[in-house]
Amino acid sequence: MSVQIEVFLQTLIAGLLLGGLYALIGLGMTIIMGVMKIINLAHGELMMVAMYIAYWVFVLFHIDPYLSVFISMPLLFFLGVGLQKFLINPVLKVESILPENQVILTVGIGMVLSNLATIFFTSDYRSTPVDYATKAWYLTDYWKAAPFELSLSFSWTVSFLFAVIITVLLWFFLTKTDMGKSIRATAQDLDAALLMGVNVKKMRVITFGIGASLVGAAGSLFIPIYYLYPALGGQFTLIAFVITILGGLGSTVGAIIGGLILGVFEAMTATYLGMGWAPVGRFLIFVAALIFLPGGVASLLRRKRFGK
Repeated sequence: MSVQIEVFLQTLIAGLLLGGLYALIGLGMTIIMGVMKIINLAHGELMMVAMYIAYWVFVLFHIDPYLSVFISMPLLFFLGVGLQKFLINPVLKVESILPENQVILTVGIGMVLSNLATIFFTSDYRSTPVDYATKAWYLTDYWKAAPFELSLSFSWTVSFLFAVIITVLLWFFLTKTDMGKSIRATAQDLDAALLMGVNVKKMRVITFGIGASLVGAAGSLFIPIYYLYPALGGQFTLIAFVITILGGLGSTVGAIIGGLILGVFEAMTATYLGMGWAPVGRFLIFVAALIFLPGGVASLLRRKRFGK
């Protein structure tokens, strides 16, 4: 029984660490969704670009992948701003039979980024062989009388802590700064924001840049613990989409909770059913959210807040 409990706790810890990174990925898509009302289906490809930035910074300049966060985030911000300003904004102005033409555009952007990565870097798998990749902290090293011999991967733990810090800074930006409040106002009520003098067009550009920088940070945090290849983006776009639906469209708190739920669910599925079942578990929780919780976690939070 104690072995089973130990396996469960170890799996739970691994799921929470993974979920913290998933939440960071989901936050980027959720913010874009909240302000622009579209799903950015190039989200995973932007993360792939950030991972290549972190990889080449490590190979060429020997800069630690975690320090490359301070390089990939601003670069991805400007890339996101450029995509929004020069590609997505012009499409938003065009009358079309398909009102979701901007979503289709993001699919095209993702395909272009993926194919450019294949052309420039080939389809080879790459990784950053850092010294601490196999290091771990053990509970018994700090608590001799611990009933379980639980461990924390050094790489996963540091990535999780970085994700928490970035999430806290994002919360501070959105709640305490004028620009953050303008972004929230645009997300909540576009017409009211316009009446209050908010430059909605500017907020959209900045928001897309912030969403891209968040997933760029996630890319740098994933590179020490994940293989890199050009087609990587598709699976992370799907993960971000599942988190957005699970958390509730446009809800940042829901995205954090949704990321943690998905991380734990995938870890449990991989441990008790097998690694190959993790994507199946991801699909099942997505379908379950659509059927039983169409408003996502955010709808539950609203009910609790208003006592309904």
